[in-house]
Amino acid sequence: MAAITFYGVRGSTPCACDSVARYGGNTSCVVITSDDHDPVILDLGTGLRFYGLDHPFDQPFRGTALLTHLHWDHVQGIPFFSPLLVEGASLSVYGPPQEVEDLAAAVRRFVRPPYFPVGIDDLPGEITFHDAPIGTFELDGCTVEAAWVPHVGPTLGFRVTTGGVTIAYVSDHQQPGLGATEVDPAVLDLCQGADVLVHDAQFDDLEFSMRSDWGHCTADYAVEVAAQAGVRTLVLFHHDPAHTDLRVDELLAGARRLADERGVEQVLAASEGLCLQVDAPAVADPTASGRRRRGSSQAAAGA
Repeated sequence: MAAITFYGVRGSTPCACDSVARYGGNTSCVVITSDDHDPVILDLGTGLRFYGLDHPFDQPFRGTALLTHLHWDHVQGIPFFSPLLVEGASLSVYGPPQEVEDLAAAVRRFVRPPYFPVGIDDLPGEITFHDAPIGTFELDGCTVEAAWVPHVGPTLGFRVTTGGVTIAYVSDHQQPGLGATEVDPAVLDLCQGADVLVHDAQFDDLEFSMRSDWGHCTADYAVEVAAQAGVRTLVLFHHDPAHTDLRVDELLAGARRLADERGVEQVLAASEGLCLQVDAPAVADPTASGRRRRGSSQAAAGA
């Protein structure tokens, strides 16, 4: 069994107003927990601050972060993660290799004066940075696979196998075109047969037609990826900051209608506080193209 908890679900920029209160306005941060390992954090957006508030202040934190890319909405939470204010805390960050400088240098450039009052190395806790290997690598207690995802700048998607279940995370994904059905082979392989796919669903068709090169996709395209990959549960993610709760409801309803046609069993919209408890089944699905098809997922809170 593994638990997937959503602390930040928006894309682009955090937002705070009554019209987005139900789904939440913090940017990308998802946490995977299992009895087998320390927490695995997917992206370090402003939702990371709220995850930090859940951790006992008197207990040094140990965990790993898988960082998809360095756009603001995925890294703004780093200096506000309160567990790093405790001596003995340790956070290992795996992210995409950069084109000009290493990952650590890139992060240090924006967590320092004048952009932030102190430098990242001044925090009492320790942060270490690693270029994520492309392909499969082992963490303590879980297996991770990283693959390049079409976006703007170096961007990874991740596949985490832990507690007998598999979670695929593709937070930002450039749809090839309006109404497209083709899926990048590396993305398709990353998602193949996953129990849960957390996937970019930032735009509707009209928005995509006006922003077709912004690196994102529609909710319908997220369903397309899930259907082709044989995913059982799809979680719509990276909601546009302009989308009210009612608009997300509408996109979810449309995605569910399409999912019924395409054979995707369950579609949810990510919301802050949503916790999915995912159980491993006793038997693998032999039709999942070499990937094991996994078990049921249940929303425990905040749906």
